[in-house]
Amino acid sequence: MKLFMSFLLLFFTGNFAIAEPITAQELVERIDNLYRLDSSYAVVSMTIETPEWQRSMTMEMWTKGQDYALIRITSPAKEKGVSTLKRGKEMWNYFPKIDKEIKVPPSMMMGSWMGSDFTNDDLVREISLMEEYFVELQIHESTYLLTLKPKAQTITVWGEIRIEIDQENLLPIREVYFDEDGTAMREMRFHQVTNFDGRLLPKIMELIPLNKKNQKTTLIYNELRFSEDWSDNLFSLRNLKRVR
Repeated sequence: MKLFMSFLLLFFTGNFAIAEPITAQELVERIDNLYRLDSSYAVVSMTIETPEWQRSMTMEMWTKGQDYALIRITSPAKEKGVSTLKRGKEMWNYFPKIDKEIKVPPSMMMGSWMGSDFTNDDLVREISLMEEYFVELQIHESTYLLTLKPKAQTITVWGEIRIEIDQENLLPIREVYFDEDGTAMREMRFHQVTNFDGRLLPKIMELIPLNKKNQKTTLIYNELRFSEDWSDNLFSLRNLKRVR
């Protein structure tokens, strides 16, 4: 839920003008840390829409930097307790109905999370855009456009990512993801800038697969706090299996 997870990450407050010309690296760092900083807690609603069906779920999310993330579904009842844990480069899913935790291999990080259009990587953000991509910056009348291309060592299915950022509030407007052949495969749109715990952030993210007609996944942040100081122990396999 990022990206979800994902998606999506360092705004200082998001409410003030930048005196010096901003660099591509500074913009990417802000996107990398958009919804987390040192620690965060969020209550998020996710709706998945396809031509055949629609379903919604609510989840709690705890994060600590880019190394730790814990996501737990709280509704609907049939999926309550399904959880995802990320520690460093390792990730597990827990399914309470079978009381089993399953480790997610690196090869599955780009796979769908809970049947949504978000990938496992979107929800837990395994990689840093700043470290894993070459970045170019174009300045338009009211927006910045970042073009990111993966470095040789980067493991990704994306050949290019373009991020459009509002110059006034330095928040993302949309992100477009291209495959290695240069075809646009998905678009993420950001809406409804809201004050969360003293920071302005988009409340709604829509992820639209461009190769699937009439399909999208929407994330809505119902609550988001950055004032927590989580212990590393929160992000444990024991807590992964704990249903609150």
